[in-house]
Amino acid sequence: MDTIIPWIGLVGLIGLAGLAGIKSPVARSRPGAAIRVLGVLGLAGLSGIWIPGAGAMGAFGALGLWNHQSERLAFWGRMGWMGLVGVPFALV
Repeated sequence: MDTIIPWIGLVGLIGLAGLAGIKSPVARSRPGAAIRVLGVLGLAGLSGIWIPGAGAMGAFGALGLWNHQSERLAFWGRMGWMGLVGVPFALV
């Protein structure tokens, strides 16, 4: 189990895709604004420095692209739910 925790933290790199929303933001008329706000939880991934395994929660940062008009960016937004992998490690 101790060997898997550092690898799970790499899931948090998915959250970097959320930065694409700065250049190409989601149209305000698209539904899912409440879920896109959850993208702020990507900052919890920074706690991975101090809490082993919590870095995976950084994937929540990709939720800022949820329901994006570009199908490629919308895919990365759906990958943001991979942050749930890190929740059990943050609670331990």
